[in-house]
Amino acid sequence: MAAAPNRWWALPVVLVAVFMTTLDFFIANVAVPSIRTGLHADGSEAQLVIAAYGLAYAAGLVVSGRLGDLYGPRRVFSAGLALFTLASAACGAAPAAWVLVQARAVQGVAAALLAPQVLALLGGLYQGADRARAFGWYGTAVGLAGVSGQVIGGLLIAADPWGLGWRACFLVNVPLGLAALVATARVLPSAPPVRPEDGPTAGAGRGLDVAGAGLVAAGLVAVVLPLAQGREHGWPAWTWLCLAASAPLLWAFAHRQRRLAAAGRQPLLDLGVFREKGFAGGLVAVALLFGGSAGLSFVLALYLQEGLGLGPAAAGAVCTALNGGFLAASARGAAMAGRLGARLPMAGAAVLLLGLLLLDHAVAGHAGAASGGGAVAWQIAGALLVTGGGMGLLMPPLLSTALARVRPALAGAAAGVLGTVQETGGVLGGTLTGTVLLGSLESGWGPAARAGLAVPIACALGVLAMTALTCRHTPAARAASRPTTTGGAGSRTNTTP
Repeated sequence: MAAAPNRWWALPVVLVAVFMTTLDFFIANVAVPSIRTGLHADGSEAQLVIAAYGLAYAAGLVVSGRLGDLYGPRRVFSAGLALFTLASAACGAAPAAWVLVQARAVQGVAAALLAPQVLALLGGLYQGADRARAFGWYGTAVGLAGVSGQVIGGLLIAADPWGLGWRACFLVNVPLGLAALVATARVLPSAPPVRPEDGPTAGAGRGLDVAGAGLVAAGLVAVVLPLAQGREHGWPAWTWLCLAASAPLLWAFAHRQRRLAAAGRQPLLDLGVFREKGFAGGLVAVALLFGGSAGLSFVLALYLQEGLGLGPAAAGAVCTALNGGFLAASARGAAMAGRLGARLPMAGAAVLLLGLLLLDHAVAGHAGAASGGGAVAWQIAGALLVTGGGMGLLMPPLLSTALARVRPALAGAAAGVLGTVQETGGVLGGTLTGTVLLGSLESGWGPAARAGLAVPIACALGVLAMTALTCRHTPAARAASRPTTTGGAGSRTNTTP
């Protein structure tokens, strides 16, 4: 695949898929008030519009990574892209809340099919410094989609094209998906499935482990569903039973995978991926980063509109500062990497923490102020500019280094695990932030927003600690942040776009 003459034309195609699937998790947050009004949905149904996507996404990622190994990443990518486009059309045309929830679940399944294939395709198409740049652009696309949800959703709802209202937030995926599908057939080279001799279980048992797929899906749903729905329903007994059942389900999955590997059969997930250098620590940092990002999105979605009284378009305009900071920092990432090397993620985490503290200070000013929210909105925009800058410096190298040294035979497993951690971390962070913020509303919007911001701030502190620990104890990570002219899955390459 790395020798394909049109391989650079493939990059925007796969990044369009990355952008759409990441954006759809965040854009629905700003659309929820309009969905509740338009479809007469109650609070539980509105919450499921968000949760159904995350549940299906998280539950399907590990299986999707294995499907890419079995049938080739391009084939699974094309199927996922087609399904995502159809599901987006179904979301935009949904006549009732329960139809929208089901269509969102299908969207989540399609997104799960896409995510690991994107990472596998990038690893196969590019080598050496090119591979690092491609992964850097991947991190930029993920981060930009994450910080753009509030902006794009607010602008689409305010513009109300053809009277579509909130439906435009989903229908915008249809032309993008169709264009990407046409381009996939032209510019994306085919890749063979992973050969049996490439993996540690050389030879037999290359079929899909259906029992393992059921165990991991049930275990992840048992974690995510009660966290997504528990607060809305007052934490009934079933939520605690689900959480209690998640541990034995996931343990049974891990035990089955070890048993299959010991018997010389191909497991659904090769647990050896967790022993790859730097991968486990990278997962912790990624979970904290995406948890904090989801929590920040939740706070902004509610506080700007309901706390400060801004409309969707004005709230989106404030959040453009987050995008601006992210883009500016991403553009300077290569130059910063040349000076900071492996310390770049730590520097990004420090800037992210500073931005969140400035945001907390701005909200604290509103909590005690008698004036309107206009001046506070400008202060929030300034703080978001710094916060976006920290994300732009941190996210691309963090995602890249988590995968840079994983062997090709484990690429599908690593991509599935990383995507699962991203999604689960986002659900956990968003749920915890929502629980804290909504539980503090009796004190007013200012104190409640500050209480909610404590979760992203704590996550940023955790990311800073993890990146500092990695920089201190893994000297090889310094080499991983510099360009190299040699390729291969284990190359230590520049992690910025």
